[in-house]
Amino acid sequence: MTKKWIYVIAGFIIILIIAVIWMTRQGRTDQTLQAVHDKPEVDLSAWIVDWKWESGLADFQQIAGNLSRLQMFAVYFDSKDRLYFTEDFQKGLPRIFETARKENMPYVDLTVVNDRWNEDGTAVQKDPAIVSRIMATKESRAQHIKEIMNAVNKYDFDGVEIDYEKIGEADWENVCIFYKELYQQLQAKEKSLRVILEPRTPIERLRLPEGPVYVMMAYNLFGNHSGPGPKADHAFIAKLASRMEQLPGENAIALSVGGFDWADSGQVKSLTEKQAVELLQQSKAEPKRDAASGCLYFTYKDSSGEKHTVWYADAETITQWIDVAGQSGYYNFVLWRLGEFEKVTLDKIKHL
Repeated sequence: MTKKWIYVIAGFIIILIIAVIWMTRQGRTDQTLQAVHDKPEVDLSAWIVDWKWESGLADFQQIAGNLSRLQMFAVYFDSKDRLYFTEDFQKGLPRIFETARKENMPYVDLTVVNDRWNEDGTAVQKDPAIVSRIMATKESRAQHIKEIMNAVNKYDFDGVEIDYEKIGEADWENVCIFYKELYQQLQAKEKSLRVILEPRTPIERLRLPEGPVYVMMAYNLFGNHSGPGPKADHAFIAKLASRMEQLPGENAIALSVGGFDWADSGQVKSLTEKQAVELLQQSKAEPKRDAASGCLYFTYKDSSGEKHTVWYADAETITQWIDVAGQSGYYNFVLWRLGEFEKVTLDKIKHL
């Protein structure tokens, strides 16, 4: 073989190798672009609570275009197991609806919570006895559903959200029947139903009906009931997402901004994100970011010298939590709660 042919063959091999490399890289690029194209968009909704409706409304106005729904967390029970509407609800609702219409918000839901307001003005949070009584019989469920439907019609809400927590083991069968009955009546009026589930809910063995959107609370890992720690961590969210495969229909995951302040004396205080940042600035502490949760934490001493430990979620935390859930195929999220988010968090929500 002459040198000329050796050069020709060598050149051909080099061209072939370059072509193979280019085609491989192009294929990977196409796959990457396809993966990005196929990835669902993040769907966000959020709660506004009656006791902080003004600051909640201010946050809503900043991110309204990035939310698909708004939930009005505002209806409780009185001492006779009837629905109870606070003065804050009555005052804030017209402004909330006015702003929602102005911002082209398509859906505003009414959230019903099993908190009990006593005649003396005190309140009991998440009272399971209320659930037991109103779910006990077909007649008691029908009466409760009638009250809910009357409230929806009176205030012109687009849907209902049920947030009954600490449900007793013996009540779950009747509660599932209630979800189905309420869903059917709402559907007849072209209204929707969302159901909030605690992490402790035994979803693996419940006969939850098809139809409602089920929202899993991915928080309260640490809080009023525990010592210092994050509201959620990556492992906690991933485990919940795995369990949610047992749920029927469409699902969403609820995430919580803000955090808690634990005093060495045992006192625990809930904090909004702004309150946590203000404490950080006042104390001039050096925050650290926990790798397992994405949360920030720091310690400080108050004016009396008592040590406090603060954990809270910020924009980076929420981003990490959404990414973890996304790895399990979940892209629908609900934020607890609007009101006193930091600007950087509001900006991050705009770009999710």
